[in-house]
Amino acid sequence: MDKAIEPNRVMPLEVLDLSYDAGGKTLLNKLDFRLEDGVRTVILGPNGAGKSLLLRVCHGLLQPGSGSVSWAGRTPSQAGRELAMVFQRTVLLRRTVADNIAHTLAIMGVPREQRSSRIDTALKEAGLSELEDHPARTLSGGEQQRLSIARARVLRPRVLLLDEPTSNLDPGATAAVEGMIRAADADGTRIIMTTHDILQARRLADEVLFLHRGGLLEHTSASEFFAEPKTDEARRFLRGELLE
Repeated sequence: MDKAIEPNRVMPLEVLDLSYDAGGKTLLNKLDFRLEDGVRTVILGPNGAGKSLLLRVCHGLLQPGSGSVSWAGRTPSQAGRELAMVFQRTVLLRRTVADNIAHTLAIMGVPREQRSSRIDTALKEAGLSELEDHPARTLSGGEQQRLSIARARVLRPRVLLLDEPTSNLDPGATAAVEGMIRAADADGTRIIMTTHDILQARRLADEVLFLHRGGLLEHTSASEFFAEPKTDEARRFLRGELLE
């Protein structure tokens, strides 16, 4: 898919004065940003910064306490199937690898005659074709995450939201998942992902949103962020210091 030929109809993402409270605490605090098409966005920050929470609110899984989220002028629910999310903790059905993808196609109403070819393509892209008849829950952690991404991509979303997609994976498994992320980007899927891994952000990010304590401290190109971070918190984070 050529990004220039088929512009992404669900971008830009606009977040305005977004806050989210829970348990008497402000977890996201008056966030304002706009994400355009054509780049990979990494939401970076220490554990507890609000990264995963922000992703869930943008996807529509949680409603903001105040402020708004819009995808090309639409609410997350209106954007619907154009958005897909992969969670940090993989949840797979007690079925085969192929059946996990088939189930997604079935519940979303994809005609039966189209399912086989789409399953085959999804498994090939994930490098899981030889495991199609294996129980999904017996796969390794990296294989399960690749299956989760394949299951999300099989519906051809325009935006793929990834929450710490390689957390607790070894280097080989991480490289395989990152390869799928790059392939999705090359196909024209807009990538927005969270990570606390600085090296991964360097490898994948075109732009960075840096969060700390629920606030957006920096939103800039990856090259500028890693070369000249503007805030003391970002400089300390990049040096590997623990932020309170």
